[in-house]
Amino acid sequence: MTNSNPPAPPAPDAPPSTTPQLALDEALCFALYTASRAVTHLYRPLLDDLGLTYPQYIVMLALWEQEGVPVKTLGDVLHLDYGTLSPLLKRLEARGLIRRERRPDDERLVTISLTEQGKELRTEAACIPETITAGMGLNKSEFTSLNDTLHRLTTAVTAASDATPKTTGG
Repeated sequence: MTNSNPPAPPAPDAPPSTTPQLALDEALCFALYTASRAVTHLYRPLLDDLGLTYPQYIVMLALWEQEGVPVKTLGDVLHLDYGTLSPLLKRLEARGLIRRERRPDDERLVTISLTEQGKELRTEAACIPETITAGMGLNKSEFTSLNDTLHRLTTAVTAASDATPKTTGG
């Protein structure tokens, strides 16, 4: 004869059982979060020497690649909304690194250009990618593969997020 009684509840001091999907070390979001924090921490002393924060640095990277871009285009490239990008640009302009100019043909559009000081900062920042790459402990193949995977992940997650119906709280 079998016992048909339900199993006893776990003791109050027993550790909770976890499924692999809910284990912190198995959560991709946590791995991405901690990796991002670690990489940003690796950048900090190098950027402190330049007087830049990490978000300001990525703005400068984008402008060193292509300057004279509208604010909206810059925000799209950096995946930053206007409310986040605008204060960054104001601080970079106050430091004399960029210039914000309204386009004469359309006063609504603001174009971002580098000043001479902003262009010169590129020379000082030239060692940063090599230093960061070395600090990551990845060989060239691993670095390239990880970078490609992260770009694909960003594209896929952005597309999925854009396709997800938005709900409003109530």
